Amino acid sequence: MKFEELNLEDAILDGLYAMRFEETTPIQEMSIPPILEGRDIMGFAQTGSGKTAAYVLPVLNELSKGGYPADAVNAVIMSPTRELAQQIDQQIEGFSYFVPVSAVAVYGGTDGIAYAQQERGLLLGADIVIATPGRLISHLNMGSVDLSKTSFFILDEADRMLDMGFFDDIMQIYKHLPPTCQIIMFSATMPPKIKKLAETILKDPVEVKIAIARPPETILQSAYICYEAQKLPILLNLFHKSSPSRVLIFSSSKLKVKELSATLKRMNFNVHAMHSDLEQTEREQVMKDFKNRHIDMLVATDVVSRGIDITDISLVINYDIPNDPEDYVHRIGRTARGTTGEGVAITFVSVEEQSRFKEIEDFLGKSIYKIPIDAALGDAPAYEPEKNRWKRPMRRTSGGKAGKGGKGTRTGNKGKRK
Repeated sequence: MKFEELNLEDAILDGLYAMRFEETTPIQEMSIPPILEGRDIMGFAQTGSGKTAAYVLPVLNELSKGGYPADAVNAVIMSPTRELAQQIDQQIEGFSYFVPVSAVAVYGGTDGIAYAQQERGLLLGADIVIATPGRLISHLNMGSVDLSKTSFFILDEADRMLDMGFFDDIMQIYKHLPPTCQIIMFSATMPPKIKKLAETILKDPVEVKIAIARPPETILQSAYICYEAQKLPILLNLFHKSSPSRVLIFSSSKLKVKELSATLKRMNFNVHAMHSDLEQTEREQVMKDFKNRHIDMLVATDVVSRGIDITDISLVINYDIPNDPEDYVHRIGRTARGTTGEGVAITFVSVEEQSRFKEIEDFLGKSIYKIPIDAALGDAPAYEPEKNRWKRPMRRTSGGKAGKGGKGTRTGNKGKRK
C-alpha cells in the first residue's frame, strides 16, 4: 500500500516523499488507520519492521490539524533506552519537517545543563516528549511536567521495558494521564506481564500482529562449538586470518565486555567497549566514532542490539549466547543492512550454552553450520545440547518458531473509542 492511500495530511505526505518513503510496511498499513480513528492499539512487531513510523506518522498527522493546547505535552513516547529515545527523536525530526510540531527527548545519563534544557522544554509544553521511564518519573516528581492534557501515550518495546523492571514506573506515569488519552503499545513478544499491562491500561484495543521474521538469508550464519577458554583464541585466530573492520562483538555482561575490550586493546586492536556504565556523552561519542570508521571493532552488551541503525557492519560475533532467540535475531540483524545486503554472523557456543543455542536453532527452524575448530586450539567438545542442559530455564516467547516476516493479522471492532 502507498502512503497516499492512507488518510494522511498533505504536510505529512510531503515529508514522507522528501525522505523517499512511498510504500508502507505491513505494520504501518495495519496500524495507522485504527490509530487515526482514535483506537487504542496493541501491536506485536520486531525492530526493523517500521513500527516507529507506524505510530509517529498518525500522531504527527493528528497534531498537525491543530486544536491541541500549545502549552501542554500532547504526546508521550516511552522508550526503554536512551539510544532508542534518540533514534525516535531523529525520526520525528525527519517526518515532521513540514509540520509545526515540537519534540524533546528526555533521558538520564546527562549533566546538569542537559537536565535543565530538558526541564525547560517540558515546562514550555513540547508537543511530543520521548522519554525513558526513570527520567520522566524524575521530572514528574520535580513538578516540571504536566501530563493532565496528554492525548497520546505510546509504549515502544514494552516487553523490554518490563524486562528492565519498569512496570511500576509505567503505572505511575499512567496515573498522571487523563482518561481520554489514546494509548498505543508495541512489543516484540507477548509474555504474561505484557498481557497484564495491556489489560490494565488499554481500552477495547485493536490488536496488530506481525510474525517474527527470520534473519535475512543474506546473513551467513555459523558457530563454533567450544570450551569457554577457547573463545578468545578462536577470536584471535579469526582476526589473524582477516584484519577486523566494521565488527560488532556481543558479550553477556558489562564485566566481560570491559575485560574483552581491554584484552583486545592490549593487543593493539582498534576497539572500544559499549555498555551502560559509560556516561551518555561517552556512549554518543563511541557510536559516532564507530559510525565514522574511527573504530574498527565495538564490544558491546545488548544495549546496542536493538534500535541502532549502522548500515555497514560486516561481521557480528556472539561471544556469548544471548538470553533468548529473539535477542539473537536482533543481534545478528545489525549486519546485512548496507548496500550489498550481505553480512556474516558467528556465534561461540560453550558447553554450558549448548541448550540455549539449540533453542535458537529450533526458533529459526534450521541447523546452523558448525565450523571445525583449528586443531592447534585443542579438542572441541561434542555438540550435545540435550545432555548439556542450561541450569536455568530459558524465557519462552509466545510465538514458538519464527515465521516468515511480512504477514500479520489485525483484530478488533471498528469505530472510534467511546
